[in-house]
Amino acid sequence: MVVLIIVTITTMSKKKTPFSLERGIPLPSGATILDHGINFAIFSRHATEATLVIQFAGSAETAQKTFEIELDPEVNRTGDIWHLMLVTGKRNFLYGYRFDGERDISNKGLAYNRKHILLDPLCQNIKGRSWGEEFPGASSPLCHLTTHDFDWQKDRPLKTPMVDSVIYELHVRGFTRDSSSNVKYPGTYLGIIEKIPYLKRLGVTAVELMPVTEWDENDNFYSDPETGEKLKNYWGYNPISFSALKSGFASDPHQHINEFKTMVRSLHQAGIEVILDMVYNHTGEGGYQGNTSSFRGIDNPIFYLLDQHDHKYLNYSGCGNTFNCNHPVVRELIRQSLRYWVMEMHVDGFRFDLASILGRDSKGKALANAPMIEMIAQDPILRDTKIIAEAWDAAGLYQVGSFSTDSRWAEWNGKFRDDVRAFMAGHSNTVANLATRIAGSSDLYQTSSRSPCNSVNFITSHDGFTLYDLVSFEQKHNLKNGEDNRDGDNHNISWNSGVEGASNDTKILELRYRRIRSMALILILSQGVPMITAGDEFGRSQGGNNNCWCQDNKTSWIDWNLTQSNKGLLRFFRKCLELRKTHLIFRRRIFFTQGLGREITWQSLTPGVEDWSTHCHTLAFLLQGNGIDDDFFIMFNGQRAGTVSFTLPSLPGKKKIWNRIIDTAQPSPYDFPSEKNVVKHNGGSTIRVQAMAAVVLQSI
Repeated sequence: MVVLIIVTITTMSKKKTPFSLERGIPLPSGATILDHGINFAIFSRHATEATLVIQFAGSAETAQKTFEIELDPEVNRTGDIWHLMLVTGKRNFLYGYRFDGERDISNKGLAYNRKHILLDPLCQNIKGRSWGEEFPGASSPLCHLTTHDFDWQKDRPLKTPMVDSVIYELHVRGFTRDSSSNVKYPGTYLGIIEKIPYLKRLGVTAVELMPVTEWDENDNFYSDPETGEKLKNYWGYNPISFSALKSGFASDPHQHINEFKTMVRSLHQAGIEVILDMVYNHTGEGGYQGNTSSFRGIDNPIFYLLDQHDHKYLNYSGCGNTFNCNHPVVRELIRQSLRYWVMEMHVDGFRFDLASILGRDSKGKALANAPMIEMIAQDPILRDTKIIAEAWDAAGLYQVGSFSTDSRWAEWNGKFRDDVRAFMAGHSNTVANLATRIAGSSDLYQTSSRSPCNSVNFITSHDGFTLYDLVSFEQKHNLKNGEDNRDGDNHNISWNSGVEGASNDTKILELRYRRIRSMALILILSQGVPMITAGDEFGRSQGGNNNCWCQDNKTSWIDWNLTQSNKGLLRFFRKCLELRKTHLIFRRRIFFTQGLGREITWQSLTPGVEDWSTHCHTLAFLLQGNGIDDDFFIMFNGQRAGTVSFTLPSLPGKKKIWNRIIDTAQPSPYDFPSEKNVVKHNGGSTIRVQAMAAVVLQSI
């Protein structure tokens, strides 16, 4: 039975409205196109008034008309869901909501303001705008009704096993924005397509995109202290939506969804997966003085963690608010968002920013078996996707190795980053930790029956120094961020190789590139899943800035000229990735066994003699292929100065000769020589390894 309701309609014109109304249904949530109309459904428990705002455009009959439809709580509400059916065949319109109720922040945490037109939390398409174009704010409806019409050409998930994965983290805009990228559509989803041949040749299997959900890049109030220019929120870790795609990354901001899908389809055709960096731990609404765009105005105490006494925001994210991830309503919202990206946008996985917040309860306490974390791992739609946790938050909850015992969850291994950096900066008491990281971090993952594949190994990421800056700076240089160098991490575990910053000293430069090659080798040949930060493979620098969240300029943009000027370093990365791909011994699904017949044997300078002492800076290990793969012997000298001599182990059976296939102390192409230039060594002989260098031998 059709139930008619009486509504109040205000328009910019007194002409007859172009649609009729019905009660609607509470599920599914969001705006849903049905046979005879469009159903709107949205959650708000504490609101006493709800208004659907519709703005049509594109026809003479409805051009630029705004209709405000007040929902009757006796008719248009089922439980906590407000709903309404718009009986119309029209699709070209924007919509949003006004909510009203008590405005009692200090006692109840309610922050209603009828002046704001709010985004639907399940909106998949926010009004398109070019990068940097001023965000309209809450003065007009911004949600587009979305119809998905795209030819996927039988695209299917690649399902690349984690053990075979190599992840490449990039910023969509920064990857091709610089003129040196030589692409037709710089700074866009389509620009990435033009770089697919490069990604294929490099040897990565997945791109991890920094945030691509909509945010306001103009919400940064800092300015460049030298020029006075207002800075951007460049990185995008400040979402106003979890499902609406960033239109400013498209060549045509009104075709951004199809451009993104075209990018995903093209990457899949090249065998490259797409992983999204998702920010569910907080939103861009900030504190109470921030811009209200959605959640605060819909139901503040449901969507955010609030202090129980004064209802101020609990700030475990460091960004002004913390999302209430383990509330059942919020869990369902996040589930629907994740399912959308997998089902409709065909993405292959997710990296969860400050994921430890996903495990906090309504009071901020860490839960032992957090429903949100379990739900993501067990959701049947997400079962084939990669899920990667940044297993810490801004309030000091550090859960690397203990984020979840579910084998579905991989983790950014922050201990791998720190231990490799410390060894390659010449710190003491680092050899044992380095060995543990190279072997897959069994101390973190083995006791919970997980594997090396749960460890996403990285030395750098978007957050912090680039690999080149890690060997060129000991202090952060963030003055251009406008915060008097107060922002960014002070604990970089870096060493400038003798001079802070830029240098023309040949010896300094040789040492820097030697250290870069050695760290790249450790990253790529360690057990686990390597992640490379875009540009590290050819020595990109940010001038010592370790927090480029606001630098929408050449500081953050990839300089593709470096692929030529540093082509030797790029070649080294490619060759190391090729070696990893060719040999299963570097891609184990299980940890190394102990005792007789073990696949890995450690030593310092002499076979059979280990040295895990505080003062030791040398490490070597023998990987035995046991008839399935070749044997490898790898040596590291972590001293800041001085050459050391390693005695080589004798090869078993008929194998008598070692080939020296990598020496990071040598310039290109001798760092990874061609087969005709390989130097041979007998077992039991010695090899001298320079300071901060690594040497790899392969059996023949």
